Amino acid sequence: DNPVILAANKIDLLPPQMGKQRAENWVRRELDYMGVKSLANVGGAVRLISCKTGAGVDDMLDKARSLADEMDCDVYVVGAANAGKSTLINKILARGEEKPDRKIRAGNRNAFKGALTTSPLPGTTLKFIKVDIGDGRSMYDTPGLLVPGTFTQLLTPDELKTVCPKKPVEPVTFRVEAGKCVLVGGLARIEVIGDSKPFMFTFFVANEIKLHPTSAYKADEFIEKHAGTMLTPPFEPGQQRMAEL
Repeated sequence: DNPVILAANKIDLLPPQMGKQRAENWVRRELDYMGVKSLANVGGAVRLISCKTGAGVDDMLDKARSLADEMDCDVYVVGAANAGKSTLINKILARGEEKPDRKIRAGNRNAFKGALTTSPLPGTTLKFIKVDIGDGRSMYDTPGLLVPGTFTQLLTPDELKTVCPKKPVEPVTFRVEAGKCVLVGGLARIEVIGDSKPFMFTFFVANEIKLHPTSAYKADEFIEKHAGTMLTPPFEPGQQRMAEL
């Protein structure tokens, strides 16, 4: 029954030609598909933000404070591992240092020395961390949720750094006919099967991930031969990593 503000993070990584409204519409469609009802009907909202640049953070924080005041409650930052929760808290802390009424509680300052540790590895935040956001309200950073079936949990630290983009994604489009496929590194395969017309597929992935169009009939052989070299991630030893994945 609590209102949810869904913060869609990392908008700084979206290509310029992909407008924010298009991204927000996609988020809302996904929420409808998953049956999430904690937004519009109880005062929640969708906000596109960038914890790295701070874009949209002030607007989201104002909305969170307004709901907290209305419900006389605190704010909890909850989400999957690697979503950027601790980076968000750090951005709020950095802005709080410029405003005297927004600061870290004295009892928590030594716990993270003014900033939360961030890392591409899941499990970096191990406990609830309380931050004063002013007007008697607190925000809690929570440990990242390990979502069942999430592929990133199987990757090595170096592979994880590769699949998590650090700069704007450059979309790549392929025309894929029946019997053809596109290999997303050695991690995934998009294939057109049956008697189907060609499709145009646009990939929004980290620029370091190698995309390779090929015949679907030769894909398994190509992966076996080139995983870890021409197809990355995974990295070497490619065949061993493929077996582990």
